[in-house]
Amino acid sequence: MKILVDADSCPKGAREMVSRFAARLGIQAVFAANRPIPGAGNGTVCMELCPPGEGAADDRIAELARPGDLVVTRDLPLAQRLVQAGVTALDDRGRVFTQENVRTLRSLRDFAVGLADSGQETVRTASYGGKELKAFANSLDRELTRLLKRPVT
Repeated sequence: MKILVDADSCPKGAREMVSRFAARLGIQAVFAANRPIPGAGNGTVCMELCPPGEGAADDRIAELARPGDLVVTRDLPLAQRLVQAGVTALDDRGRVFTQENVRTLRSLRDFAVGLADSGQETVRTASYGGKELKAFANSLDRELTRLLKRPVT
């Protein structure tokens, strides 16, 4: 089992939380990004430096992820790919993606992108603070516990 992080857009607090969980549980954490991420490359955390270009980190994460792994991403197309492949995915606010919710969220996202592309103003996501980090930590703990208890097939 490993934790993969779409680190380009992952908040620093969430990355630090993943690093602490990985160290405590002895699980490898892989931060994938198009740029070096501070804190990656020590202990159980490694850096997967991806080539520049849209989707390169997402493609690398999808390539590395296997059922039984956990991926942290806020990228809905990537989350949808992972869920369809049987990989557990959650965002940095603690939302666990499922077949049902990722399809709905993706639809809403695509609609908002369409509005923005046509010049319409869209609502931005609220800032990331202690409440969001706590929700993320709770989900991360719950999902890691569930995955570690799964029988190995």
